[in-house]
Amino acid sequence: MTTPKTPNRRRAGWALRLSSLPARLRILLALPAAAAAAAALVASSGSPAAAAAGTTPDGLAQASLVHQLDRCLPDRQARPTVVLVHGAWADASSWSGEVATLQAAGYDVRAIANPLQDLTTDSQYVADYLKTIPGPVVLVGHSYGGAVITNAAAGLANVKALVYVDASAPAPGETNGQLSGAASILTKDTPAQLFFTTSYPGAPAGASELYLNENIFIHNFASDLPSGEAERLWASQRGASTAAFNTPSKFAAWKTIPSWYFISTNDQIITAASELAMARRAHSHITLFHGGSHLTLISHPNAVTAVIASAVCSLR
Repeated sequence: MTTPKTPNRRRAGWALRLSSLPARLRILLALPAAAAAAAALVASSGSPAAAAAGTTPDGLAQASLVHQLDRCLPDRQARPTVVLVHGAWADASSWSGEVATLQAAGYDVRAIANPLQDLTTDSQYVADYLKTIPGPVVLVGHSYGGAVITNAAAGLANVKALVYVDASAPAPGETNGQLSGAASILTKDTPAQLFFTTSYPGAPAGASELYLNENIFIHNFASDLPSGEAERLWASQRGASTAAFNTPSKFAAWKTIPSWYFISTNDQIITAASELAMARRAHSHITLFHGGSHLTLISHPNAVTAVIASAVCSLR
């Protein structure tokens, strides 16, 4: 299978091509458009976002993505709604950079609240939301949100593509907590080192709500963000129930729906090795992003949006 290349981003560095991958899986470079080409797109695009982007590397990359998204589908073809599902210890604002670019390109995009309570009920919540959307959907999940979209999309004919962003993609019977990888900080450290916990009303027997300890959040979860930004995100994190990580997956939508997988090589929460194994199993289009963290969707939103754009444009 072949996939379109995505534009380059100086701040992000270069993606890696692994010789060990099967030939049918193309490793995409993160954002390979040159600055001169992107500048030409700024000049040629009539979109407000392109005009306002300026000449910074970030602005040029965003303008290139807006142009790609605006032009890749035929004028008469219905554009998909892009639905973004966040993961644990985060909220819908995690997707702010991706939302800005997709909206600038004229797409209907929804960053929805993930309850973070139980994989079965969280997935049903998202599935019910998807059923209200007319027309095609590109469904995107980050972290634990990947497990949610894996279940929520099962049996929904309007979901045309799945995008996993530093995420888990369980098979039936697997739990999200089993998929972090042997080298993950979640596997290596003790619960007391990782979390502080609270009780919550209506919790299943033995369940509690987990919050990442400050040191873990800043140095392992958000490791490529400026410390001040990481501290603000830590202070505003949403707790996640232990039931979210311990509930077995019931479905595997990636068996029947084409998927894309964005993998940060410096992710310390769900390791690149674990994600690569899941991506291969799902026969995903794989992008390895050199560096990043578990929050690359915040630190390098253009790189993530480029993969979403590949999924969107595949619908033509």
